[in-house]
Amino acid sequence: MTATFESPPHPEALRAGAVAALSTARDRTDLLTSCVEDDQLTAQHSPLMSPLVWDLAHIGNQEEQWLLRAVAGREPMRPEIDSVYDAFEHPRAERPTLPLLPPAEARQYASEVRGRVLDLLERTPLEGSTLLDAGFAFGMIAQHEQQHDETMLITHQLRRGPAALTAPDPSPASDAASLPREVLVPGGPFTMGTSAEPWALDNERPAHQREVAVYWIDTTPVTCGAYLEFMADGGYARESCWDPVGWALIQRQGIEAPLFWHREGGQWLRRRFGVTEPVPLNEPVLHVSWYEADAYARWAGRRLPTETEWEKAARHDPATGRSLRYPWGDTDPTARHANLGQRHLRPAPAGSYPAGASPLGVRQLIGDVWEWTASDFLPYPGFAAFPYREYSEVFFGPDHKVLRGGSFAVDAVACRGTFRNWDYPVRRQIFSGFRTARDAGPAAGGRG
Repeated sequence: MTATFESPPHPEALRAGAVAALSTARDRTDLLTSCVEDDQLTAQHSPLMSPLVWDLAHIGNQEEQWLLRAVAGREPMRPEIDSVYDAFEHPRAERPTLPLLPPAEARQYASEVRGRVLDLLERTPLEGSTLLDAGFAFGMIAQHEQQHDETMLITHQLRRGPAALTAPDPSPASDAASLPREVLVPGGPFTMGTSAEPWALDNERPAHQREVAVYWIDTTPVTCGAYLEFMADGGYARESCWDPVGWALIQRQGIEAPLFWHREGGQWLRRRFGVTEPVPLNEPVLHVSWYEADAYARWAGRRLPTETEWEKAARHDPATGRSLRYPWGDTDPTARHANLGQRHLRPAPAGSYPAGASPLGVRQLIGDVWEWTASDFLPYPGFAAFPYREYSEVFFGPDHKVLRGGSFAVDAVACRGTFRNWDYPVRRQIFSGFRTARDAGPAAGGRG
């Protein structure tokens, strides 16, 4: 969606943006569900994930409930399936046992819903009710579908068998060797969150002031090469580096490397969407849990940045004092700025996208890998659940850690400088990496 940050876009621009966002999401959904045979859509490839066909029908059901029922006030199309596709009623592990729509029927249902929605969008004023203001409900559904597309891409990564998806590799980083190891972020106040972004979700709101002490943050996410140094130095065997819960986890599960890595003939390899390849040293490390990220940071004599520190590094412009929509400014992302939208099926090399750097010179804050932060997922001052408690509020608390910045699997509609993701700190199947930080002043004596 193209939108200015300071004022709401023109209604017709919003309408066109909503159509484009919905269409982009559906094209991606179609790709992710048409590249494998039906038996692969109905199979559960991991108890951590739903069958792909569940996601497909769930996307259509949520679209029907929020746009055709809540916005248009229409009678339900398939009321008997509402409970089947209720994510809070059925955990992922049990979804294969439900009476799911078969692939052809799920496709037909989602397609019929979409046709009615596009007709509705054509003649609905994008103002008045809170759901319709600036086209929020349509933007929310586009974001919801893209989030499930990312979930389905995770399922494809977990799926065994030959590659079903292809994409070109990112370009090399031209000036990575000349970048500083870290960037100093000045202390002082900055505006966190947003009250102006038209399609921002409830946990991003409202905008509020935060005070942050001066600190250093990595210029780029931590690379596979740097992480291999941690491993070679016995990082997975050093109890002193680990949070006690994380230490117990890796001992119990025998974890000694990021998920999908294995050692063969003295070389570390990884499995990526059906292809086995050498671990790329200059690429941001991927598929690590919060505990692994935290252990690496401790080993390096550093720490994970707080969520507030991450957002200040990503949005604060010291020249104007403003908080930007994105590190590079207020304009929507392009292929010059960030690795988003499944354009590539891997992170770009560390140091890529100079056009996407923050005013302070921090790179790859948007796209490539979700970045674990030190923070629990908590509401902002003045938070109000909207349009339903189950989107954010039920997840607040110490059980979930915040991730920021998106990944190569995230579409631009569901990724911005204020966007907040969260997950259990044990999660490794997600497209997660990290960068580290340290307090300003003398180095802490580690390898940072």
